[in-house]
Amino acid sequence: MKKYTTFAKASDNQQKWFVVDATDKILGRVASQVAARIRGKHNPMFSPHVDTGDWVIVINAEKIRLTGRKLDQKQYHRYSGYVGGLTSITARNLLAKRPEDLIRFAVKGMLPKNRLGRDLNKKLKVYAGPDHPHEAQQPQVLEVG
Repeated sequence: MKKYTTFAKASDNQQKWFVVDATDKILGRVASQVAARIRGKHNPMFSPHVDTGDWVIVINAEKIRLTGRKLDQKQYHRYSGYVGGLTSITARNLLAKRPEDLIRFAVKGMLPKNRLGRDLNKKLKVYAGPDHPHEAQQPQVLEVG
């Protein structure tokens, strides 16, 4: 009798919605747990090539914390493609201007760098304040950090 390895299909996954409150939580700890939830690593039927994860909503992104001197020393770069087109912003300035991007960049860096990773990145919704427009999905509270 032969035994075969079963692989998950995208249709097998019952995707749930979770809401994470980032108030006074450390950025890296929140991002790693959110990335694992989006990837589906908590799921017993996890397959590395299939989206078996859940949707995650992060609220209160403006109240997230960074440890040490990362607020002043951590730099986020983007390049326009032109000569001299490199622009940098510190974590403190990014937190003041667009706090959602701080969490988005951290989670995106923990996801696969391929087609699956780009699809998984769309399952993260980040909001600076305590309100979000996803009440219809009935998200469950997820404790992280």
